[in-house]
Amino acid sequence: IPRVEVQENSDAVLSCEFKTEKDQNPRIEWKKKDKEVSFVYFNGNFRGPFKARAKIEGATVTLRKVTLKDAGQYRCEVSAHLDSVMLGETNVTLKVLVPPHTPTCDIPSSALTASRVELRCSDQISIPPAEYFWYKDRKPLVPPRQANASYTVNQRTGVLTFLTVTRADTGQYHCEARNGVGQPKSCVGKHMNIDDLNIPAVITGIVLVCLVISVCTLGACYAHRQGYFSRKSFWIPQCHGVAHISSQNLNRTEDIPHAGYGPPSQDVSINCKVSCFVNLATKPND
Repeated sequence: IPRVEVQENSDAVLSCEFKTEKDQNPRIEWKKKDKEVSFVYFNGNFRGPFKARAKIEGATVTLRKVTLKDAGQYRCEVSAHLDSVMLGETNVTLKVLVPPHTPTCDIPSSALTASRVELRCSDQISIPPAEYFWYKDRKPLVPPRQANASYTVNQRTGVLTFLTVTRADTGQYHCEARNGVGQPKSCVGKHMNIDDLNIPAVITGIVLVCLVISVCTLGACYAHRQGYFSRKSFWIPQCHGVAHISSQNLNRTEDIPHAGYGPPSQDVSINCKVSCFVNLATKPND
């Protein structure tokens, strides 16, 4: 299938040549094969989006200022009813090329020595897909050939990887996208600073955390031994008021006349001696 490649917003010429025996006015049709087949040129007129931006000479069609929507496969059909030979059809594939756009760059502002760092560059619009080239302080970072190199560059994915960064990797980085169509485009450079790992500060932080945990644990144990966690105080609603009961001053209900409570169940075992007292707040007489 013939292939036509043109840059976006330029003109595309889709050639269709034929020769008739007798018929001086053959029937010419152009169709575009997409998800569905649609007419481009039919019954002497252009159709749809091509109506105002296409021309035909013989059977050759010129599409003006093509866009990505125009890319696809086209079919030219010519028939001459007065001829004894069928002229048939021809197919043409149109590919619209898009130059690089300004790529998106992901460059960390800082990192710690001996850590793994990735810088990313991406352009999702260019056709064909762009290749990516990284620069440090405006000097190209050539993909290393040594197996033990400190960094790798994937020109297809746009990822620059430092296996273990050092302070020498500090600098300004930017990425350039190229695909052979139009001019290359670059992202704005960004400075990446590499700092040494402060090991004494890390050790000091760990020691402080351990001390805080130890103090909290000892405090909790001391409070438990002093009985702070075993004292309870709760309120019980009454018919004419509220009774406040404390586990440190409870008396048996049978020792209090007219208390209105029965003796506790015999199944309840009391392991310690507790004195009880119930204060009932009664509603005053009307």
